[in-house]
Amino acid sequence: MWESMGSLEAGPWIYAMVALSVLLDVFLPVLPSGVLVITAATAAAAGSGASAGQVPHADIPDILALIFCAATASVLGDLVAYRLARRGGARLDRAIARSRRLSSAQERLGEALSRGGGALVVLARFAPAGRSIVSLGAGATHRRVREFLPWSALAGLTWAVYSVALGCLGAQWLGATWMATAVSVVALFGAGAGAGYLMRRRPA
Repeated sequence: MWESMGSLEAGPWIYAMVALSVLLDVFLPVLPSGVLVITAATAAAAGSGASAGQVPHADIPDILALIFCAATASVLGDLVAYRLARRGGARLDRAIARSRRLSSAQERLGEALSRGGGALVVLARFAPAGRSIVSLGAGATHRRVREFLPWSALAGLTWAVYSVALGCLGAQWLGATWMATAVSVVALFGAGAGAGYLMRRRPA
């Protein structure tokens, strides 16, 4: 099974696939960017010795390069969404006003950034569609980029490290198998569900 997986992960184009998926899922949250990162990380862990001999080391992405690629694409996607929303004008403002969820998230984000804290940005990176809400909300409310960018970078790096770590740990514990990837993906979705719950809660 993992011989075929190795052929799928072979070549430097896997970095482009990861980057494109992570970049675009701020606009299309249904894209399985987290699954792709975990799958690549599982193969990388196998090649680095977690499951020796199952996947050729020369055909898989390096773990650190994978983290850098995923984190960078996450920040770039956030900035693109931020810029588009900042220039969206009255039409975007009306669309946000019609959505109670977007309006609430926009208000909370503005309060968090104005207080000099942006833990909400990091939390939203794990929640389903949370990244989209926060990035578009920051742009629509014309938050200054220096208020948003550092937290976006921290969010992207945290998410990338967590996702890659799940893939590596899954390979170490269960070997380079589809079961390892499945367990890691479940853990990623669990973190997303927890983040979504925390985002829906009203601050004290």
